[in-house]
Amino acid sequence: MGKRLIFLIILFLSSSCLLQAQNAATQEKKKTRVDLLYADEAQADKEMRPDVQVLVGSVKLRHDSMYMYCDSALIYEKINSVEAFGNVRMEQGDTLFIYGDYLYYDGISQLAMLREHVRMINRNAELTTDSLNYDRVYNLGYYFTGGTLKDSVNVLTSIWGEYSPSTKLAVFNHDVVLTNPRFVLTSDTLEYSTETRIATILGPSDINSDENHIYSERGIYNTLTEQAELLNRSVLTNASRKLIGDSLFYDRKLGYGEAFDNVQMNDTVNKNMLTGDYCFYNELTGNAVATKRAVAVDYSQGDSLFMHGDTLRMVTFHMDTDSMFREMRVYHKVRAYRSDIQAVCDSLVYSTKDSCMTMYTDPILWSGVQQLLGEEVKVYMNDSTIDWAHIINQALAIEQKDTLHYNQLGGKEMKAYFVNGEMKRIDVNGSVQAVYYPIEEKDSSLIGLSFTEGGFLRMELKERQLERGSFIGKASGTMYPMDQIPPDKYKLPSFAWFDYVRPRNKYDIFEWRGKKAGQTLKKSDRGPVSSPRDMNIKRIKK
Repeated sequence: MGKRLIFLIILFLSSSCLLQAQNAATQEKKKTRVDLLYADEAQADKEMRPDVQVLVGSVKLRHDSMYMYCDSALIYEKINSVEAFGNVRMEQGDTLFIYGDYLYYDGISQLAMLREHVRMINRNAELTTDSLNYDRVYNLGYYFTGGTLKDSVNVLTSIWGEYSPSTKLAVFNHDVVLTNPRFVLTSDTLEYSTETRIATILGPSDINSDENHIYSERGIYNTLTEQAELLNRSVLTNASRKLIGDSLFYDRKLGYGEAFDNVQMNDTVNKNMLTGDYCFYNELTGNAVATKRAVAVDYSQGDSLFMHGDTLRMVTFHMDTDSMFREMRVYHKVRAYRSDIQAVCDSLVYSTKDSCMTMYTDPILWSGVQQLLGEEVKVYMNDSTIDWAHIINQALAIEQKDTLHYNQLGGKEMKAYFVNGEMKRIDVNGSVQAVYYPIEEKDSSLIGLSFTEGGFLRMELKERQLERGSFIGKASGTMYPMDQIPPDKYKLPSFAWFDYVRPRNKYDIFEWRGKKAGQTLKKSDRGPVSSPRDMNIKRIKK
């Protein structure tokens, strides 16, 4: 066992010595002398400068694989260094060429310092500056007083920069500008590959073109494919639309952008916004999609309208023409909230062509203490404010007086008219039924219940309360005192109060609450609704 241990120790020491010898050989190789290959004239003053050679005319030198050319030079033999003057050129293989007016080359550290009219050429890349240091050990050239790197596609300028011929990577700092025929990128810190033409954004950066602007502090931009992958809440701006997300993908050629997590797409002209955790926007077609807690926000009025659905889609028709219009499609489980109006339905479509919002499948609208519902609801807007609403088939309007008493209007169709966002009039047409509680003017107590049926009814509202109504045509009705109301007259057969599904605030739009079992509206056979012809009026007393 002891002999084996001694053998292992000897083997370890031998390996260490071999490694040290290899390192020494490597160091010795690095210390090879700078050799003079040719000069028209060589001079030396052994007394005044015994370690200096003066070379004049067509000077050619070599250090390892690097060849150096100049008009004249000084070789410092003691420190293994060279000063070169006039038409300086360094060549390494057939891929790296460096030019300048002056060169100081340290053969020990293998550092070349070139000054005045410096050019470094590496295949298709050319770096120009007035001061360049080139480190042969790390194969890295860097400048610090301003420089330009250009290839077949881009031109980059900065105050400080470095370029590696082996990796084809360049790093730029301070006042960085990348100029491309189609855009200009300005940055604080940028990395660029002359091989892939990919710019890596490492600091605050702006990319400007005729059509759009990108702001990012971290990401990559492929200047060949014109695709960008951006992080850290980058911003894509196109005309009046601004797309923001934790991360963005943008394809300039195909004209679309995608945003992921905490997304906002804001239209500052039309004053609306899409938010969610995923958004897609095509600037060529004007189409957009938002999902994952998607919300459409309209802030054109003093109070913002918030609308949520599983998917929000914007479709543009006749792009860039005088007849252009858009549709906002929201589906499914739609919920909307504004302080003066709330709504739920399965899906809806809003068209800028006629400013109409159509709600499908169990739509319900609330305004104050009023509830409107039917099989289908069309809401017509005027400057983002409700102008009038059309409830089609099984229309029902309810106004809550208290927890037991409700004013109710039912019919085949209903039209509600608004002024400054408040409902002022309701017209009910076809098989009209009305339950109405007149009140005392003095104390606003309920007088009784008026139950009326007819063909057409017009109701007037004041301060969001039903005030008076007029039947047009034949109508029949009964007035019941409060203590003599039959149990079956309190509510219409179609009565349903859906306050439990009503959105309470802008955060509640994410909490879908469906109707209770048996309360889902079943579609009826739609037939033409006759307009009232008989103008005899029977008034419902106030």
